[in-house]
Amino acid sequence: MKKDPMFLHNLMRWMADTRWSVDLHESRYAYSIVESIHVWTLCLFVGFAILLDLRLLGVTLKSVPMSQITTRILPWTKAAFVLMVISGLLLFFAIPLRTYHNVFFRLKAVLLILAALNAGVFHNGGMYRRLEEWDIASVTPRAAKLAGAFSLALWAAIVFSGRMIAYNWFDCESPQKSAFMDTIAGCDRTNQEVP
Repeated sequence: MKKDPMFLHNLMRWMADTRWSVDLHESRYAYSIVESIHVWTLCLFVGFAILLDLRLLGVTLKSVPMSQITTRILPWTKAAFVLMVISGLLLFFAIPLRTYHNVFFRLKAVLLILAALNAGVFHNGGMYRRLEEWDIASVTPRAAKLAGAFSLALWAAIVFSGRMIAYNWFDCESPQKSAFMDTIAGCDRTNQEVP
């Protein structure tokens, strides 16, 4: 069975033409409210993540046990994450075709997967399970420091790429792009005239 390379493009086009997507995108208030919720919850989530990561790196809150920090912060972090994902999905559904082909959105998606893997390995791996061994230590184990540093770098890149989604430098309709950028963005130039 041959795969249709334009399947996702066509699915996004269909989604963009649905009444729900059009109403959300063209609404006077709904899109702005959803975007505001996304930014606010992003600030909460990333702020809490930075606090946890800096503790892992031994930069701040050295005298506070890691278990106390996670007990107090993780519920808020999880709640902010859930609201951030829901509002992010709504933003995607409001402009699915443009977002799907956006290079920075694709980069952000890859970075989010890496951040989820990093958090999953840390929280479900042996390091977090052995928390009682290093809970009150001002110097955290090397693996915990690496997880914290990797998390900080990933979230900085995620915030940057998320901010860049708003700009259309590499949209499929943009004529100044190279074939390489067309490939990364998933643009189909076969049906378009070449100047």
